[in-house]
Amino acid sequence: MKQTALAAFRNFVEPVFKRPEFVQTAALCVRQGKKGPEVLLVTSLDSKRWIVPKGWPMEGKSLAQAALQEAWEEAGVQGAVDEYPVGSYGYQKTVKGGIPVTCRCSVYRIDVTDLAEDYPEKARRRRSWMRVNEAAKAVEEPELKAVIRALA
Repeated sequence: MKQTALAAFRNFVEPVFKRPEFVQTAALCVRQGKKGPEVLLVTSLDSKRWIVPKGWPMEGKSLAQAALQEAWEEAGVQGAVDEYPVGSYGYQKTVKGGIPVTCRCSVYRIDVTDLAEDYPEKARRRRSWMRVNEAAKAVEEPELKAVIRALA
């Protein structure tokens, strides 16, 4: 199928102006509840919406190890992390200077063995255990909803 000259030009030029996605890591913290698997969600710092613990890659750590570190800092989670992601999701983030960027989060499952009462971001976030369907409804990102629902 032939492209118009304008469409061909756009396809050629558009990648030059498109920002690449930033890489982040996320923790899907799971425990077995009385009625099936439960997911631990935390509130975001600014909007206070429900999210999974997430953050930037860390030097000297795999993305899975960084996800476990974020789970500790944001939710007081200790547990076993799987080195292979269970999925990924994208979202828009505003970085310093007010610049919007797209982040792609690789999601790592953490089977929670302990939940500390005191942890680094306790005063800045709330945390809540939710059943799978409740957690999927609570988060905004469609791809993250799908990752969570896959637990059911």
